[in-house]
Amino acid sequence: MSSSDCLASDIDVSQSGDSLHELFLSNYPVLLKVATRITGCRSYAEDVVQDAFIRLNRSGFSTTVKSQVSYMFQVVRNLSIYHYRKQTLERRHAAPEEEGLQASVFSATPETINLNQQTLALIDIALSELPKRTRYAFEMYRIHGCPQKDLAGELGVSPTLVNFMIRDAQVHCHKALQQLEL
Repeated sequence: MSSSDCLASDIDVSQSGDSLHELFLSNYPVLLKVATRITGCRSYAEDVVQDAFIRLNRSGFSTTVKSQVSYMFQVVRNLSIYHYRKQTLERRHAAPEEEGLQASVFSATPETINLNQQTLALIDIALSELPKRTRYAFEMYRIHGCPQKDLAGELGVSPTLVNFMIRDAQVHCHKALQQLEL
């Protein structure tokens, strides 16, 4: 039994010559129930029912009474589904509002730029001190995102050894950066 079958007893089709406005008013509570069940929110459902009324009013809506009521419910149902899908898509792809409030604009001062350049120079020197294979594994993994398993196959070593090479390179760079702080 569908939700429209459950509500069929609530539908008012007794007015044979009623206008769209009167049909909407007499069936509004049931239309609102249908839209609320689909959208999950009474406020959204009210917007959907109002949108359905406006669309039907603009379209020059006129058929038999039974068809009018069925058509109204179908329009409300379709708009509710559309609204639900749109809200779901927006929630999936939109970042929370709080994230936007916490965003800060990055403006580097000359001191910060100089410090960053010194840091990069130290890391470059530290990486040049490493064996070529270790440096290659570190750069491919950390900079280019190459999986360790693929690196192991390319270098002809075990994935565990690749993991150790990456860790050793990271420790070596960290030690070089500690010298900068001193």
